[in-house]
Amino acid sequence: VQLQACGGGLVQPGDSLRLSCVASGNMFTEYAMAWFRQAPGREREFVGAISRGGDSSFYADSVKGRFTASRDNTKKTVDLQMSGLKPEDTAVYSCAATTKAYYRGSSWLKRPQEYLYWGQGTLVTVSS
Repeated sequence: VQLQACGGGLVQPGDSLRLSCVASGNMFTEYAMAWFRQAPGREREFVGAISRGGDSSFYADSVKGRFTASRDNTKKTVDLQMSGLKPEDTAVYSCAATTKAYYRGSSWLKRPQEYLYWGQGTLVTVSS
């Protein structure tokens, strides 16, 4: 599967932004999906993951209550709705796909090395 993320941009603190990840290829529903981010000079960080059916998701503590992932398996898309954005949310955001089993809160889904496919990333800058 090939992934392409879009929707990044420059926003002010407190603003909202919606990222989208579009998948091409077959078997999209075979993959649990996740969003990661990487700020300059920092390691890639788990943001959130969503189950194959889209009925379950979980998030990093740093974004919990502010970010929500959703997916549309018909359109082969995974979105990340971000609200209450903070300067520390500034990063390149990437979507990723894994064949690993999904369990809400599972530690392995927070590890980048468990993901087979990655989108190219989209930059989100939060600044006044």
